[in-house]
Amino acid sequence: MKKSTIKLAMYLNYFVFAILLNSVGIVILKAQNNYGVDELQASILEAFKDLPIAIVSFLIASFLPRLGYKKAMLIGLALVTVACIAMYFGNSFEAAKILFATVGVSFALIKVSVYSLIGTVTENQKEHNSLMSSIEGVFMIGIALAYFLFPAFNSETNPDAWLNVYWLLAAISLLSFGFLFFAKFENQTDIPGVDLMDDFAQMFKLFAKLLTIVFVISAFLFVMIEQGIMTWLPTFNDKVLHLPENVSIMMASILAITLAVGRLLAGVITKKINWIWVLTFCIIMAMLIVIFVLPRTVGLEVKEINTLSDIPLIGFAFPLVGLFIAPIYPLLNSVVLSALPKKLHSSMTGLIVVFSALGGTLGSRVIGYLFKNEGPENAFYYTLIPMAMLLISFFILKKLTGNSTAVLEVKNSGH
Repeated sequence: MKKSTIKLAMYLNYFVFAILLNSVGIVILKAQNNYGVDELQASILEAFKDLPIAIVSFLIASFLPRLGYKKAMLIGLALVTVACIAMYFGNSFEAAKILFATVGVSFALIKVSVYSLIGTVTENQKEHNSLMSSIEGVFMIGIALAYFLFPAFNSETNPDAWLNVYWLLAAISLLSFGFLFFAKFENQTDIPGVDLMDDFAQMFKLFAKLLTIVFVISAFLFVMIEQGIMTWLPTFNDKVLHLPENVSIMMASILAITLAVGRLLAGVITKKINWIWVLTFCIIMAMLIVIFVLPRTVGLEVKEINTLSDIPLIGFAFPLVGLFIAPIYPLLNSVVLSALPKKLHSSMTGLIVVFSALGGTLGSRVIGYLFKNEGPENAFYYTLIPMAMLLISFFILKKLTGNSTAVLEVKNSGH
């Protein structure tokens, strides 16, 4: 088995699902404009995406090494290919719910497989940190592409023209399926237990450890921040900055681009600087942007805007928060996974995905509620609360992972 083949398969699959998963913010805006739903109703799409990720990850994380990661990823790609075609013909809010539910189920298969395979192609924590950050960086490039892909299919004369993008997404999914189908690699991961009940027990044993508890809370808080901002940024641009729909969506791409750059840079920086100092600097900078930049963005006097070049520079400033929150998620995941034996990576990844999905759902729902009840100009200020909690959790995690006894205790739980 060639490690380069596995890495390429991981990059390609993550790229496909980046576009599909994070189109939720665009479809939320479309649902308000095309299907006549309000902000709170539209935010349910995030739950249709994230809850299946949480449920399926929990149920299949321990089982996937038996099924095989290649088969699991093929199933995921096949499902989303069908779901994209169904969205084109469905053209309704209900069809959008079904689409994101299918994408959620499929991504659970993909993410648990990818995160588990990282441990088989890396030799130490620095390599693990670097590859994890790079894969998450490619994910963000896919997200950025989505913000240009969807507007490219928009038409002022035909409100249904945007649905044609799903034919392209189905084709990309099918292409990824073909590459993976013909790629030759075998599953190298040890089977974690004697039977499925033992596998579930292993996951619960992991969850009983303080290191795991602090980590999943941290993952939950981060995804709550990231998804809350990312999902609602197109609506913020539309309702606060009063930008045209296409420009609102493309403006949101700046956040995705900064997230991509931040994660790719983190893959390089963490080879030289300890992760705790990287993350501390990043979260403090993110908080400062919310405190000092966001008020100036909200107070922006917007004149007639038809293209990105018409927007004042300060309008581009708030999405730069992505540059600083970007390294948090992959580095936290890498720190904890690299502290565990490889045969426990699938079970731990299940917990990561479950709490990430729950954080994404809650973040989107909370911001949706705040948009409706506190006003879209005030909603993002509330992200300062989970940011402050996250800063505290970094130092607790550093102490736990720096304590060889604590890490050894977790490792011993796998024997």
